[in-house]
Amino acid sequence: MSHTAGTSTGTGSPRIVIIGSGFAGLGMAIQLKRNGFDDFVILEKSHALGGTWHDNTYPGCACDVPSHMYSFSFELNPGWTRMFAPQPEIRAYLERTADKYRVRDHIRFGAAVDSMEYDEDRREWKVTLAGGGVLNAKAVVSGVGALHIPSFPDLPGIERFQGTAFHSAEWDHSYDFAGKRVAVIGTGASAIQFVPRLAERAGRLVVFQRTPPWIQPKPDFEIPKAARMLFRTVPGTARAFRNAIYWALEARALGFTVHPRLSAPQERMARRHIARQIEDPELRAKVTPDYTIGCKRVLLANDYYPALAQPHVELETAGIAEVRERSIVTSDGREHEVDAIVYGTGFKVVDAMSEWHIVGRDGVKIQEAWAKGVEAHHGTTLPGFPNLFLMLGPNTGLGHNSVVFMIEVQIQHVLSLLRLMRERGAQSVEPRPEAMRAYNDRLQRRLRRAVWNEGGCDSWYLDDQGVNRTLWPGFTFEFWARSRKARPEEYVLS
Repeated sequence: MSHTAGTSTGTGSPRIVIIGSGFAGLGMAIQLKRNGFDDFVILEKSHALGGTWHDNTYPGCACDVPSHMYSFSFELNPGWTRMFAPQPEIRAYLERTADKYRVRDHIRFGAAVDSMEYDEDRREWKVTLAGGGVLNAKAVVSGVGALHIPSFPDLPGIERFQGTAFHSAEWDHSYDFAGKRVAVIGTGASAIQFVPRLAERAGRLVVFQRTPPWIQPKPDFEIPKAARMLFRTVPGTARAFRNAIYWALEARALGFTVHPRLSAPQERMARRHIARQIEDPELRAKVTPDYTIGCKRVLLANDYYPALAQPHVELETAGIAEVRERSIVTSDGREHEVDAIVYGTGFKVVDAMSEWHIVGRDGVKIQEAWAKGVEAHHGTTLPGFPNLFLMLGPNTGLGHNSVVFMIEVQIQHVLSLLRLMRERGAQSVEPRPEAMRAYNDRLQRRLRRAVWNEGGCDSWYLDDQGVNRTLWPGFTFEFWARSRKARPEEYVLS
């Protein structure tokens, strides 16, 4: 693939199409530009960049990975105001980064991708937009990520509810919760951030919990101005701080990936957190999980348990039998009258990938390629789908460190393939089926021994067959060592 100069913001077709303008899309665009691949376009379905950090604006929205690690390694931000940055600050960081590296001019806003089909004769991808426009590109990089399609629970009567109802990722900022009777369904990573904010406003709040999460104290604090000045003015200090955070987070993977017994200190910390923050023994019992820590996503919060302990807040653990026009009825027959429902039920992760309309060589749909399960070579490429690169593809998610690190490794992997094509004068690249099979067999053997497949563990990490298609099974430095540079013998170049 030659690298052709000139931006692709007009109506002409680019050499490379990037889908999404979150961390993955922007990171890929910046590194393409830095490596001389200038002819690309970023297709963003929204009216602004930022991906999940643009979409999610619920009260209390913040990252649960330390700010200095949840950022690009090539664009450190010495000015983070808190150890765990709030959403507006992360989005502002992405905006600044896009401007600094001059990739904003490559973005087409309001450009939702409807379908992608590979033309074998032309060796091109036909990318059709929801509005009917078509782009023909030599390569496509999907940077859509996993956390962008809201997941709603399948509850009888859900469509009958006549009050206000919305998902946390589609927050209705016009609704005034003051004095209202509010139901929150779900107790995941988003819910534990916005529940304390709702508790400050609502007249009555009922939180419907199916499975309690393990929650640890959040070591969040305002970063002193003196420290920020040090990071700005003394070379190497911000990098050293980031490295220290990286290794501290990496140590958490021991219990997840080596042996669950090594997570005992993590569980003791979480149990002490419950004991310190909740006095009522009945509420303590409700919030204490009965599964191994790490099996589901471990959450961080200092204000969630105190919010649940307030007299006007109720934690409901009975299952939901049905939703009525103005109420929610639980399996034990109790009826909770509510004015509003907020769904904190997360996102379609495994399903999101399998619902794409992508057709590869010989008319093979991606659903057919994934009939036995969602997988990719190094989480990035697929046989039969030449020049298609998946950022944060199958088994690249993490339970312990920053996914931005994984994104950067994948970007280097894609760049190594683009260089390989250029060096060999090839028009397409895809992994050999046997290489992908060997890679995923090794990966799944390791996952089966990990905490996520412990008895009783049921989470959004697993597909409907109980197979983990979401997480990387080891340390992130292992992924870096194996995946940052593609091995030519594992690929077919045409």
